[in-house]
Amino acid sequence: MGKSQNHVAIYDARRELGYSKVAILGLQHMFAMFGATVLVPIITGLSVSTTLLFAGLATLFMHVVTNFKVPVFLGSSFAFLGGYASVKAAGVALGYTERVSLNYACLGVACAGLVYFILALICKAFGSKRVMRFFPPVVTGPIILSIGLILSPSAINNCSTNWPIALVAIFVVIICNIWGKGMIKIVPILLGVIASYAVAAVSGNVDFSQIADAKWIGLPVIWENTGLSVFTGGEADFGLFLTAVITIVPISFATMMEHVGDISAIGGTVGKNFIEDPGLHKTLIGDGIGTAIASLFGAPANTTYGENTGVLALTKVYDPFVIRLAACYAIILSFCPKFAAVIEIMPAATIGGVSIILYGMISAIGIRNMVENKTDFQQSRNIIIAALIIGLALGINFSEAGAVSFMIGSMSVNLSGLAVASIVGILLNAILPGRDQAFGEQPDETLASSLGKY
Repeated sequence: MGKSQNHVAIYDARRELGYSKVAILGLQHMFAMFGATVLVPIITGLSVSTTLLFAGLATLFMHVVTNFKVPVFLGSSFAFLGGYASVKAAGVALGYTERVSLNYACLGVACAGLVYFILALICKAFGSKRVMRFFPPVVTGPIILSIGLILSPSAINNCSTNWPIALVAIFVVIICNIWGKGMIKIVPILLGVIASYAVAAVSGNVDFSQIADAKWIGLPVIWENTGLSVFTGGEADFGLFLTAVITIVPISFATMMEHVGDISAIGGTVGKNFIEDPGLHKTLIGDGIGTAIASLFGAPANTTYGENTGVLALTKVYDPFVIRLAACYAIILSFCPKFAAVIEIMPAATIGGVSIILYGMISAIGIRNMVENKTDFQQSRNIIIAALIIGLALGINFSEAGAVSFMIGSMSVNLSGLAVASIVGILLNAILPGRDQAFGEQPDETLASSLGKY
């Protein structure tokens, strides 16, 4: 435990910590992703159990595709919430039930996942270096920063349901991480969740009736609740399918930018350049195909999870095996409706307490991405790019409309603040003179590589 006590980087947790401690670390990663992962199906009306199953399967698929090198967890994406809502409303207006309408939305998300595959082919054909010239730190850094800031209000809203319970989680995480020794220092998030949940239960803030009513074992996938089911039992509605595609596919351009930013954040946290090795094309395939398959079977879109990146930053245990173990936990537990009920009744304040720290760390990683790569903010172009990315991402997201809307024929398309900010940042970086950073270049050649030479 010498290394963990000194809180230095651990890349082989099984050898340095042992399997019993690794098992606990896997639980921590599972709990870190649970709050946001299960919130998406709760908001959209999709199945929590199906979500857990395909979050785990997609994560394992990602690790296989990336040669087991990237410590990433794929959980539910919030970016597509507007798309689900729009397609559901369109389907109901046509006389379909909300459930059937959601199935069409899932097909739209599956098509969005395939867009990742197209970009991956472009990266493979032309090389990640050429593609990544469009994503230097002055673009990816503010995007990562904005991701954390956009998520942070949801943490505050959750905390506001019961601040004392939220503060228990926050204080336990801080105390364990700063003053904890050995294993306590490595699992602060898990301990924060347990302590806060326990306080909530003792104080009568948890309703356990839902757990009593749930079964111990059940199938996580119901055919009638899958995207594929629209092709059975009658003719599919091509018009509604097209509506789903036109509404949802454009969102993928924003989530791909988030993907680049998240892979950058993970690389910055771990100290490795995953854009080069195993390659951006492989991480895009893992994320995109994982999303497409999950959506076909009625689970939400997946995305690389910042919550687990925050856990990596806190624990400094970077072994991808720990993430795969968390994925296996999620798969196993997806067959237990009773456990899903335990997670569903977890106090929002508990989720909010740990999320404040994790979301804040995402933003901090975005800042570090720019600092470590020596982004030159004496250049007006860099200030303008960063300012517009942050201003548009936050301004649009928190505006009254919450998105930029426009019509394509009779179809309404909504772009999130992050989507608009990402597109503007990429275009400005390509157009404005004085671009001085390109992926793969050494600092003495320009200022830095787009993601740094760790």
